[in-house]
Amino acid sequence: MGELVLAHHKSAIKRIRQTKKRTERNKHQRSTLRTFVKRVREAAENKDANAAREALAAAIPVIDKSASKGIIHKANAARNVSRLTKLVNSLS
Repeated sequence: MGELVLAHHKSAIKRIRQTKKRTERNKHQRSTLRTFVKRVREAAENKDANAAREALAAAIPVIDKSASKGIIHKANAARNVSRLTKLVNSLS
């Protein structure tokens, strides 16, 4: 392992490894999610309706997948989709 682990039991050491792996995966997913949301907001800010619609179409599955994996709460996902859709619809 090469690093300091305070746990002494084999199961606790395994838990630490699993948690670390899961945390890294969740961080990556959350970062990706934020990038997709940012693309929609930037397109809307630039008043580019077509780009915003495309970005929204790409963002919605990412948001839904994050909710299904438990990275964000399903109500949070629904709120994000709703607000982004409202934002994009206000452009046209």
